[in-house]
Amino acid sequence: MGLTGWHSLTAPQRLALEQATLLVGSRRQLASFTHLPAEHLPLTTFTETLRIAEARWRGGDRLAVLASGDPLCFGIGRLLLAQFPQESLVFHPHVSAIQLAFSRLKLPWQDAVLTSVHGRGPEELIQYLRQGAEKIAILTDGVHHPGAIAALYQSLDLPSRYQIWVCENLGGPDERVWRLPLDAQGPFAPLNVVVMVRQTEAEPLPPLPLFGIPDRHFLTWPDRPGLMTKREVRIAVLGELALMPGQVVWDIGAGTGSVAVEIARCCPDGQVFAIEKTAMGIHLIAQNAQRFGVTVEAIAGTAPAALTELPDPDRIFIGGGGQDLATILSHSQSRLKPGGRIVIAVATLESLQIALTTLQGQDYQVLQWNVARSHPVAHLHRMAPLNPVTLIVVEKWE
Repeated sequence: MGLTGWHSLTAPQRLALEQATLLVGSRRQLASFTHLPAEHLPLTTFTETLRIAEARWRGGDRLAVLASGDPLCFGIGRLLLAQFPQESLVFHPHVSAIQLAFSRLKLPWQDAVLTSVHGRGPEELIQYLRQGAEKIAILTDGVHHPGAIAALYQSLDLPSRYQIWVCENLGGPDERVWRLPLDAQGPFAPLNVVVMVRQTEAEPLPPLPLFGIPDRHFLTWPDRPGLMTKREVRIAVLGELALMPGQVVWDIGAGTGSVAVEIARCCPDGQVFAIEKTAMGIHLIAQNAQRFGVTVEAIAGTAPAALTELPDPDRIFIGGGGQDLATILSHSQSRLKPGGRIVIAVATLESLQIALTTLQGQDYQVLQWNVARSHPVAHLHRMAPLNPVTLIVVEKWE
C-alpha cells in the first residue's frame, strides 16, 4: 500500500483485506483499516509478531500483512517467505518508494543501483560510490539518515561528484523532494529515500596544495571513475622518484594523467611525457593538464614502441604494462640516464613477479602501501582499506 492507506489500494487488494480475519502491520498502517471486521495484530518486533501470525494462520485465520510499497524490494516479503510456505503467499505490490522517487526526479532508473542502509552497514553503498555508479537509490533509517550519507560521501574523497536528493513521505499529503546540501544535518522525515546522481560537468578547482591533489579534482573515466592512482600512492611515488629541476620524466601507462600532472606541478621547468595506449586516456591527460595549468605531452601508443622517439629520461614511472612489463622495464633501463631512477607500481602478484624476475641480480627496493581511509558510520568512524599497491624502486648508478 501507499501512504494514503485504504485509498491507495485497487479493488482486488481491498477485497483481499475484506476477506482477511487478521491484519498484521504497523500501528500507522492499521489505522487506515479500522472499518474492516478483521482483528488487528500490531507489528512490534518482526520475529515475535510473525511467530504469532504463523500460529494464528495454522489455526485457521486468513492473514493480510500490510507493507509500504513493494514488499519484495527491501521489504517484509523476504521474512514472510522464510516464515510461511511459498505456495500459501500471494503478494499485491504497490508502487515502491524507489519508483516514486525517480518519477518525482523525472529520471529513467533502469540503470540505477539499489541499496539499503536500513538496519545494516554502508559497505555496499561505499562499493557503488567507488565504482562511480551513475544513479544510486538508498533506503535509509534513523542512524544512516540523509545527512550521514552526505558525510560518508564527502569522507571517501571520490573522483566522482554526486548530486544528492532526499525524497520524503512519497505519495503522502506532506510529500517533499529536495536537493541535499552536503553539510545538512536534518531534520529528516522518517520515511525517506535518498537518490544520488553522478554529475558529468567538472567542479571548479579550489586552492590546491603544492602536491597531493585530492582524487575528486581529476577528470576521470566515465565508466570507471575509481581507476586512477590514488592520492596517497601518488604522494609516495613523487617521493620515491626524487625529482630534480629540469629533468625529463616518462609516465608509462599514464591513464588519466594524475601522476604526470603532479610531476609537472612539482617540476614546471622539466619535460613530462605521459604514454597511454587508449584514446580516452589521451583525451583525459590533455584535459587534466589544461585543468591544472601544466604542460604534459601526451604520447598515444603502446610501450616500448611509443618510447623510441622520446628523449632519454632522468626519471620513469611505470604504472601499467601488464604482460609487457618485462619488455617495458628492460627498455626503460637501457634508456635511463646515469643517476636516474625508475619507480614501478604494481597491484597484482603476477606483475610483481614479472618485475622482480626482470630485475633479478640487480639492486632494487620494494615498498608496499596498505592505506585505509576513515569514514563515518552514524556517530562513529570506521577504516575502509584501499587496494594495496607495491612500489619497486630501481636506481641507475653513475
